[in-house]
Amino acid sequence: MVETSNPDPEVVKHAEEAFDASWQLSLLLALIAAGVASVLVSAFLARRIAGTLNKVRSAAIQVAQGDYSARVPEGAMGAEFTEMISAFNRMASELDETEHTRKRLLSDLAHEMRTPVATVDGYLEAMLDGVAAADSETLTMLREQTDRLKRLAEDVSLVSSAEEHRLSMEPQAVSVAELVSLAHGQARSFYAARDVDLQIEEEAEDAIVVGDRDRLSQVLTNLLDNALRHTQPGDQVTLRTGSDSATVLLSVEDTGHGVAPEHLPHLFERFYRVDTARDRAHGGSGIGLTIVRSIVEAHGGNVRAESRGPGHGALFTVELPRHD
Repeated sequence: MVETSNPDPEVVKHAEEAFDASWQLSLLLALIAAGVASVLVSAFLARRIAGTLNKVRSAAIQVAQGDYSARVPEGAMGAEFTEMISAFNRMASELDETEHTRKRLLSDLAHEMRTPVATVDGYLEAMLDGVAAADSETLTMLREQTDRLKRLAEDVSLVSSAEEHRLSMEPQAVSVAELVSLAHGQARSFYAARDVDLQIEEEAEDAIVVGDRDRLSQVLTNLLDNALRHTQPGDQVTLRTGSDSATVLLSVEDTGHGVAPEHLPHLFERFYRVDTARDRAHGGSGIGLTIVRSIVEAHGGNVRAESRGPGHGALFTVELPRHD
């Protein structure tokens, strides 16, 4: 039988004390290392965060001073910073687009108003100098120019309200046949005076759409007016309707002047004209098609233009949600 000797208490005590000292030293060193690491990481992150915020601050100052081209470069600071930077850049981009549109609108308005104002001023000066008399012909000319300015103001107000989602509407169920009848009634006398044949082809007379009857009627009226301005005596304009289970189609097709491919993407822009001289001669404000697009989009639809080129006419198609 082997006898086991008990360990020396002094040895055990010294071993425990050595272990405790080693453990405490290791813990202290770990805490020091962790503290140093946390300070370094915090300083690094604080510097990166401060750098990103300074970039945002600098860009915000530029935007506040009117430089809407300012952008904040994207970094790898986490999802929250990425979303903030992306939101700021979207805001700056929208402000830049709005400012560009505002400048172009003011420039276009000044250009559009120049001709009628100059005409009125010229006639009034001639009357004051005794060169022209205030006869019926002169007064009629002055009235036409003031009416043109009035239409321009009304059209610009309508487009601005639509684009800012402030367009007043009274939604109701409207039949396609009623819209066609209203548009045809307003346009036929003008077409007859110009000797342009206006045809109606209804394939969706029973279809119903929900919207403002007067606004939707204005869509067809503007499209018919646009077609009339770009046709000659003997040409034909066809107003068609069609539908499927979800969509109502309203189209105006003419056999007139047609549109070159490079003009098609710009037809619905404000004051854009394919033939400036001819449209001004006929008194168009240059935003009739813009009004069409604004009203159609306000009703949840869309509009497109097609043409095979000059001399081949044009086709404008409106798509609206069908109401069962």
